[in-house]
Amino acid sequence: MELHPIAALAAAQAASGEAYLEFLRRPSMSIGLYVLPGGAMDGQSPHTEDEAYVVLAGRSRFTAGGETRDVGPGDTIFVPAHMPHRFHDITDELRLIVVFAPAEGSRVPG
Repeated sequence: MELHPIAALAAAQAASGEAYLEFLRRPSMSIGLYVLPGGAMDGQSPHTEDEAYVVLAGRSRFTAGGETRDVGPGDTIFVPAHMPHRFHDITDELRLIVVFAPAEGSRVPG
């Protein structure tokens, strides 16, 4: 078993200076904490793995494919591999747990 307290993850993510902190990686999945401040732009591109987000805090809009929804704490979002998606209109700091299956970057395109 592994336990990853959110306070420790948030401190490590802030100290890294990066928006995304991967904290668990196995061949079958990877998990990270993604933090975007209010007003930030989410510049991610489609991934080669399925992805799920759990919104811990904050509010924004989320667009995947041609669909846009308001998202906030407690929401879980699933995005299939290769689908364009992004968070936008971020009004409050957005804190997300991100799960990739299999692990992020493990499927080589082509």
